[in-house]
Amino acid sequence: MTTSLSPRTAPGRAGGAASPARPTGRPPARPPAAPPPRVLRSWLRAQTLNVTRHAAALRPFGPTEFGTGPQAPSPGHVAAVNRLLAQLGTELDSRTSAVVQAARRASSAPTGPALRELVTRTEEAHGAVRATEAVWDWYFEFFGQRQSRYGPWLLACDRIALDVYQDVYMGLGRAKSVPAPPPMSYMRTGFSPATFRRDVRLQRLGSQPNPFPIVQLPYHRLVNPWTLGAILHEISHNLHTELGLSRAVPEALHARLREAGAPPAVAGTWARWNRETFADLLGLLLGGPAIVASLIDILARSPASVTTYSPAGVHPLPLLRTRVSTVLLARMGFPEQARAFQAVWDRTYGGVRPAAPEALIRTAPRVVPLVVDTLCYRPFEALGRRSLAQVFSFDQRHEAMVQEAGARLARGIDPGIVPERFLIGAARHALDRRLAPPDVIARHFYRDLGRR
Repeated sequence: MTTSLSPRTAPGRAGGAASPARPTGRPPARPPAAPPPRVLRSWLRAQTLNVTRHAAALRPFGPTEFGTGPQAPSPGHVAAVNRLLAQLGTELDSRTSAVVQAARRASSAPTGPALRELVTRTEEAHGAVRATEAVWDWYFEFFGQRQSRYGPWLLACDRIALDVYQDVYMGLGRAKSVPAPPPMSYMRTGFSPATFRRDVRLQRLGSQPNPFPIVQLPYHRLVNPWTLGAILHEISHNLHTELGLSRAVPEALHARLREAGAPPAVAGTWARWNRETFADLLGLLLGGPAIVASLIDILARSPASVTTYSPAGVHPLPLLRTRVSTVLLARMGFPEQARAFQAVWDRTYGGVRPAAPEALIRTAPRVVPLVVDTLCYRPFEALGRRSLAQVFSFDQRHEAMVQEAGARLARGIDPGIVPERFLIGAARHALDRRLAPPDVIARHFYRDLGRR
């Protein structure tokens, strides 16, 4: 018997109805609803408006925007920063223009692809804006400190740094192009002194080159100006580079120590320490005995800190670092002060065993004088075949000037025509001799440098 199919369920039968589709559990796809024209126009306008206004706000700094007094940044410093911002602005303008063009296309045909292109270009533009803003914000804060109560302090540090540069370039054995703009100082709490060299690419600037040397000084150093030997040390780092000694110094140091029979590891370690050792020694040649006192103030820490050795570190082992300076101080003509400083150090840390290679400690009495002689008393081609000690000569005559200036500084009278950098030692002399209360010394220090 043949079973007949009902017309309602018989597939393909003429005149019969098709069977209903099996449910899938998902609603049928529908095209996205078009946004109201007014909302779309407003949103598209906002995309271009936000990014173009943000980009335009990152304008160049005005020549007198941060004041007109002596502590304000010079026109040269402002112009150098504006050139950096202009370079960043080229990329920023390109990204912003891409947003405007994408918004116009989306306005004419607001399809999904067109809108997705717009938001992609907007994200790229915002990334460029944020990168430029980071640089703009850094210099806005940097220059803005000059308008605060600490502007005169920073001006004093600027003048010390400028004095060093002037003395260096006057003492070279041959003419060199004069660097510009000169260094500027910056206060940052909670950090150690540091420097950012000219044309070095800095992460805080989005890896853009820094247009002039910056000396970062912690607040506690500025409060105690007799500790500002740090300025001479940090400026020496800049001179190490700007004078063209970055390769010559470590190469000469390594070769000299190997010729003298120092083990390869010892010679390599002192060569790795060359930049910090150079800065210590040049700072001492610039400022005299007071710079050793300032250095000991900083290095004197717990025995664990003073004896810690880092195989990759660039700073000399603190236990040895003081001896480098006292050896130079004696050779400069100050043997009594050198012995006194070293005696204080040895009394404090005598018998402490450093966590450093035995050969480094064993060879130090013979190696340290060689380090001082190589860096300070051997000629360098970059200095016009002169040595550091020939370019900078601090002797008993200069120390007499420092002490006289210190006595005047304590009494609040004009310290005289001494170089600005000598006022660091003058403040130290006044403090050590108790010629005036510390607050008075600090006040007169900044006042007298501000008058220069």
